[in-house]
Amino acid sequence: MSCATVDFTDLDSLAKTRLPNAVRLEHQGLYVESEMSSEDRFEGIIGKSRALQSVLEQVSIVAATDSTVLLHGETGTGKELIAQAIHNLSSRRGRTFVRMNCAAIPSGLLESELFGHEKGAFTGALMQRKGRFELADGGSLFLDEIGDISLELQPKLLRAIQEQEFERLGSSKTIHVNVRLIAATHRDLPTMIRKQEFREDLFYRFNVFPIEIPPLRERREDILPLVNHFVSKFAQRMGKEIRFISQNAMDVLTNAPWRGNVRELGNFMERCVILTQGNELTVPRLEVTDYAGRTVVSVASSFREAERRVIIDALSDASGRIAGKGGAAERLGLKRTTLQNKMRRLSISPSDYSADQYTNRMVGPQATS
Repeated sequence: MSCATVDFTDLDSLAKTRLPNAVRLEHQGLYVESEMSSEDRFEGIIGKSRALQSVLEQVSIVAATDSTVLLHGETGTGKELIAQAIHNLSSRRGRTFVRMNCAAIPSGLLESELFGHEKGAFTGALMQRKGRFELADGGSLFLDEIGDISLELQPKLLRAIQEQEFERLGSSKTIHVNVRLIAATHRDLPTMIRKQEFREDLFYRFNVFPIEIPPLRERREDILPLVNHFVSKFAQRMGKEIRFISQNAMDVLTNAPWRGNVRELGNFMERCVILTQGNELTVPRLEVTDYAGRTVVSVASSFREAERRVIIDALSDASGRIAGKGGAAERLGLKRTTLQNKMRRLSISPSDYSADQYTNRMVGPQATS
């Protein structure tokens, strides 16, 4: 990321100058990035919010044991990263870490994937194959989306966890293993138990040490370092130099609910980097306007007003320019004609994004001094 080209020794003087929001955010982003390796990272996990730190404290405690861990959290919260961290901090870190998403494998093949099969065990079994339990012997096995395991397979899985033994499909030979199990789900297992969709005894085997992973909307202070990380990652991959992000864009990113959590944020930031042509990150804010409009009542009481506010902000950031490099259309990821049509529909006039209003949007007391 090109922010590294700015001299850190000049940051104090830089902060004292009369800077627009975008440059001030660059200073903040540089600070976060420079400290990220020591303060914001934990086994590849980025963030230092209280909610996340509570999770990481539990990870540090349980990693030293061989106890089964159940990770619960919404899709995209980073359950696999947490599972990998538990393995990396354990005494098994030198052995294999095997992962499997139970929801991604057809139920008819799941037993073979878990326990393996012998040649000829079923149609298409052309050779002997080891399952995930056997491959993870001596190491850790991460089973994601355990709520999707069929009731028919759950008794055999319970035995494998409890006794650390199983038989491959098509074989009567018992195989003994030493596997540390980490499981994860976004589903409500107690409710599934009441509906007889999940075995209660299997749940208790999984639920030895439960860890609840908070959604991104409950740790918003982690969004800035995450944005910094993703922009740096994708900009380097695409050979781009991105140094700035406006305060308005950052406000939209920070206040969106991110229902897909860190995964959704990462995918969106990749799109932003693709759209960016210059030094300032292009954030197609209308794509998250609906989120921001519902989340930040003070910004907009309706989608129409939220859309109007985002366009006015972009015009203010662009000093009133609609088209061209750095213009409002480019900042919003829209064609010039599309933006002009939206301005007419939303009754946006030059008085809404005047030079005086743009000046008032400068950051800090220095902006008016």
